Amino acid sequence: MKFKSTIILLFAAVATTLAQSKQWSLQECVEYAMENNLSVAQFELDLENVKIDKSDALGNFLPSLNANTTVSERSGLVTNPNTNIIEPGQIFSTSAGINAGMTIFDGMQNLYRLQRAKLSAIATQYGLDDLQDDISLNVAEAYLQVLSNKEALKVSQAQYEITKQDVNRTKELVDSGVLPRGDLLEIEATAATQEQQIINGEALVLISRINLAQLLQITDYQNFDVMEESYEVPPSEIMSTSPESIYAKALTFRNDIKFSEANIDLAEKDLQIAKGARYPTLSTFFQYNTFYTNQFRSAPDGFGGVTTFRPDFIDQLWLNDGTSYGFQLNIPVFNGFATENNVKRSKIGVKRAELQLEQNKLELENTIQQAHVNVKTFGKTFEATQKTLEAQRLAYDYAKERYEVGLLNAFDFGQAQARVDNAEASVIRAKYDYIFRLKILEFFYGIPLSLD
Repeated sequence: MKFKSTIILLFAAVATTLAQSKQWSLQECVEYAMENNLSVAQFELDLENVKIDKSDALGNFLPSLNANTTVSERSGLVTNPNTNIIEPGQIFSTSAGINAGMTIFDGMQNLYRLQRAKLSAIATQYGLDDLQDDISLNVAEAYLQVLSNKEALKVSQAQYEITKQDVNRTKELVDSGVLPRGDLLEIEATAATQEQQIINGEALVLISRINLAQLLQITDYQNFDVMEESYEVPPSEIMSTSPESIYAKALTFRNDIKFSEANIDLAEKDLQIAKGARYPTLSTFFQYNTFYTNQFRSAPDGFGGVTTFRPDFIDQLWLNDGTSYGFQLNIPVFNGFATENNVKRSKIGVKRAELQLEQNKLELENTIQQAHVNVKTFGKTFEATQKTLEAQRLAYDYAKERYEVGLLNAFDFGQAQARVDNAEASVIRAKYDYIFRLKILEFFYGIPLSLD
């Protein structure tokens, strides 16, 4: 038993370690968000409702069939069901029946409702796909923010290690009388500032991890992390494509556009349904009824007299049954303007859906134009920050040489190092901003999200 318990504990420990050490890729984050996002789950429930609506529409083509039964007892002045004579007494009776009906023509409304249910399923799916597109972009942005903060933290830690070496060298120079003690205090203050930057950087990493985890509906923030990779700007040919070409292609597959187009189809189908109410409705029906009562029945006795008898339950059901069937035609004449007002509302609904499509197209075109400008702007910004960093590093190296021979005081040397720190932070921010804007523009062109 001890051996088995040890094995179980060992496997549990390994499983816990694996869970804690798992690092998520961008693709894994996106897929997990699709499966667990609450908004996606709500849209999936809407899809289930649409399936039920389709079933309702199909059911309208089928005949209705209902059965009924009644058991009653009356006393006092009652109507004898056998003679239809009102007389004092007490009657116990039970009745049963079957009713069937079917709509033959209703102005094509049932057909239009079925078509609408199918269109609604398509529109809801487009809405779900559009929501997933938005989630993918949000997850990608949050994921890149984690990577940006992680890389900035590594830079801060590396800078701190260099500063600690400078502190040790400065101590030696101070002890040998080359530099005043004030320079050592300046370098130590710089080291303290960098320690604070590391603490702030760790906090930013944690906050960005929490933000990403919340998008994925993950509550175990402490054990959630992304892959430890430093991404460079990926190669892309998207900037060789004009914004007009990107927009033209986006119109062919973007789910928000497809959703708006489907809403126009739904509005037009609602208009057809409203117009269908103007036409007469023709239906058919069939009814079968029978009853049993405890009253006696009269019949000739064959000798010129009358005899009374009470058939048993089964016999009465056969003797008292009857059927009715026929057609019913309802012709709409006047219903307080309800039908015509519904038609007018439906026409407004069609116009509103058409305007919404045009509005969505304009927004998409503006978004693509802005995304194209953003890629250019952030690309140039990234190049500029790289040049600035290179220049600041050269200036820092020169300042360090002068500082070590006593030609530059510690304050000015610290300022040179601070400028390098700021330049490196700017490069990291600009790089991930550029990557994200590049991925957005590619996404509008139909290229799946990936950091490869």
